[in-house]
Amino acid sequence: MSPKRRHHPTPTALACAALLAATGAAQAQSVTVVERVEVSAQRRVEPLQEVPAAVNALTERQLEMRGVTSTQDFVAAIPNMSFDQSFTHLNSFVVLRGVTQINNADSPVAIVVDGVPQNNQKQFRMNLFDIQRIEVLKGPQGALYGRNALGGAINIVTKAPSDRFEGFAGLSLAEGKDVTLNAGISGPLGGGAAFRLVAQGRESDGLIRNDYLNTKVDGIDRDQLVRGKLSFAPGKDVTVDVQAGWNDFKAGATHDSIPPGGDATRVVNPITSLYGKTFGSIGDASVKVDVATGLGTLTSITAYTDLEESYRGDLDFSNPRDLPGGFLGFGFQAGQGQDLHVRMTSQELRLTSPENRAVRWIGGVYALRTDRRMTTRAFVDVDGTLDQIDNPALGIINNPEKNRNTATAVFGQVDIDLSKQTTLSAALRHDRDERRQTDLTSGTVREISFSKTQPKLTLTHKWSKDALVYATASTGFRSGGLNAPGLPDFRAETLTNYEVGSKNTLLGGAMVVNLALFEGRSKDFQYFYVDVSRAAQLIGNIDRVRMRGLDFDVRWRVSKAFELDAGVGVTDSIIKANAALPDTVGKHTPKNTPLKATLGAQYEWTLGGGRLTARADLEHRSKRYWQADNVDVQPAIDLLNLRLAYAGAGDRWTVALWGKNVTDEAYYTDVNSPRFSGLPYTIAWRAQPRTVGIDAKLRF
Repeated sequence: MSPKRRHHPTPTALACAALLAATGAAQAQSVTVVERVEVSAQRRVEPLQEVPAAVNALTERQLEMRGVTSTQDFVAAIPNMSFDQSFTHLNSFVVLRGVTQINNADSPVAIVVDGVPQNNQKQFRMNLFDIQRIEVLKGPQGALYGRNALGGAINIVTKAPSDRFEGFAGLSLAEGKDVTLNAGISGPLGGGAAFRLVAQGRESDGLIRNDYLNTKVDGIDRDQLVRGKLSFAPGKDVTVDVQAGWNDFKAGATHDSIPPGGDATRVVNPITSLYGKTFGSIGDASVKVDVATGLGTLTSITAYTDLEESYRGDLDFSNPRDLPGGFLGFGFQAGQGQDLHVRMTSQELRLTSPENRAVRWIGGVYALRTDRRMTTRAFVDVDGTLDQIDNPALGIINNPEKNRNTATAVFGQVDIDLSKQTTLSAALRHDRDERRQTDLTSGTVREISFSKTQPKLTLTHKWSKDALVYATASTGFRSGGLNAPGLPDFRAETLTNYEVGSKNTLLGGAMVVNLALFEGRSKDFQYFYVDVSRAAQLIGNIDRVRMRGLDFDVRWRVSKAFELDAGVGVTDSIIKANAALPDTVGKHTPKNTPLKATLGAQYEWTLGGGRLTARADLEHRSKRYWQADNVDVQPAIDLLNLRLAYAGAGDRWTVALWGKNVTDEAYYTDVNSPRFSGLPYTIAWRAQPRTVGIDAKLRF
C-alpha cells in the first residue's frame, strides 16, 4: 500500500502565515471568511481560487462598495493595469502588463460582455451599472480568446433576467452639474421566459476650464443608454439569451493642453480657440443559444455592432493670442475632424464537454466581418466654429478610406487530471486576418493578411484544498494592418509569456493571497504617432520588447465588520531592439508604469436597522514613461477615493456620499511630445480634478 500523500504549504503561504503570526492576525481565523467568488475566465464557471492564472475579480457587492460607475473606476483597483480617456468621448488607452492600446488599431486586451466579444477599441470605454461581475485575466489569452488577447482578457457580466419581478431607480449628483439617472425592471414573462430592461442618462457641464474660451470644455451634452435582455427555453435542452443595446452621446473633445516649456510635469488648462465636440452612437445586438447534447453543451453566439463616432476640434490646440504665427507658422489657425463608422458581425460556435470528467475539453470556430469607413480632415479656422469643416474652400486635407477585415479562427483546449492534485491543460488556436483598404479619393486598393497559431500549456498542482501552484507558457497575437492610404502598413504584434503563480486561502478562509511572476517577449510591439503635415494618425512597430514583473494581491476579512484588500503590480517593459528609433533601446515602452499598488479598507456598522459602510481606496502609480524615448515622464502620484454609504433595512434603499481624487492631484492622462505629435510643442490631456458627489438608489 502506497504511503499517504502529505500536503505541503507553498512558499507564499508560509511567508504570509509567518507575517500574520508575527502581527497577531491569526485571531481572524475564528471570525469570518472572505466572499467566495466564481468566475468564467476560462469559459467555465469555477471558483476564482482554483483558476491557474492571474485573475482579479470584482463582484456586485464590491462594485457597489467601491462606487464603480465607469471603466476607469474598476481599472483603478487592478494592479498592472491602467485606463485613460483622451481626445474623444470613446477614445481610451488601456495598458495591461505593459501591452498598450493605441488609436485606430485592435485592442491588446480581449473585451467580452456577456460572452460577446467587443471587437472595437472604442467599446471598452463604457458606463457600468447593473453589473453582476467583472473579471480581469492577465497574460496572453490567445488560445481561448483569440486575436487581440495579447495582454489578457476582461469579462464583464451584466445581471441576468430574474424569475421574480424586481426593479431599481437611481440618481447621482456631482460637481460640474453632473446628473445621472438610471432605472431598470426585470421579471418573468411566463412559459419559462424572463426579461430585463435598464436605461441610463447623464449630462454635465464639466470640470476642466479652457483659459482662452473661459468656459468648461469637458462637459457631457448627453450620454444615453438603454439595454434589454430576454431569456427563454424553447425546449428542455435548449436555452436562448437575446440582448440588444443602444448608446447615444455628445460631449467635449480635443481639449489638449500645452504644458509650458514642454514640461509634462506642469499641469495647465487647455487654451484651444475651438470648442471641440465628439458625437455618435453604438447599437448592438446578440443571440446566444445553448443546446445540451450527449457530447456536451453546444453554444452559438451571433453578434452585430454598429458604431459611429465623429469629432470636430482644434488641430493646433492653441489660439491667435498664444500662437500668433498660426498652425506650424503658416499664419492661420487650424481645426480637425474625423468621421468613423464601423459595422461588425461575428459568429462563434463551440462545444464544451461536461465538467465532472477527468478529461475535459472545449472546441470551436469563430468568424468576424468588420467594415470600417473613416474620413480624416483638416481645415483653416477663420471664425472659431466647428461647421467650417464642411466648407471646401477652407479644407486643407481630406483623407477618406474604406476598410474591410475578415477574421477567422479555430480553437480548442483540453484539461487532463493526471491525479487528484495535478492537472495538465493544453490549448491551441489559429487566427487569420484578411484586410482590404480602398482609398475613396483615388480608388487605390491595398490588401494584406496576417495569421498566427497561438498555443498555451499550463501545469497545475494543488498542495491542498486551500493552495495551488501553476506554471504556464502562452502566446498572444495582435493583427497588423494598413495605415491611411499612401502610408506604409504595420506588422502584427506577438507576445510569448512564461508565468508561475501561487494561490492560497489562509486563516480558515479569512484571507486569500495570490502571487504570479511573469516574463514576456514581444515582437513588433505596436505604437502610435501623428504626422500633422499629412493629418495622418500612424501606427509603427518596435522590433523587440522584454516584459518582466509580478502580480500580488491579498484580501483579508479581519472581522465581520472590517475588510482589507491590497495589490501590487510590477511591469518592467524594456525596448531591446528598435531599428526605426535606435535611441530608444534600453528605454521603457510607451505609457509604461513600472509599479502600481492599491490599498482598500472597508468598515461596516449596524445602525438604525440598516448598515453604514465607510470605504477608502488608495491607488499609487509610480513614474510613467509616455513615449518610447522616455523624455516625458510623469512623476509618481497617489489617488485617494472615499465613500460613505448607508443602506436601509433589507437593502431597499441606499444613499452614499463619495469623493474621487479627494487630494486633488493634478496630472495628465496622455502626453505627446513634438517627436510623436507632429507639432512643435508638447500636448497633454488633463485628468479630472477632485470630484464630490452623492448617490441614491431605490430597489423594489
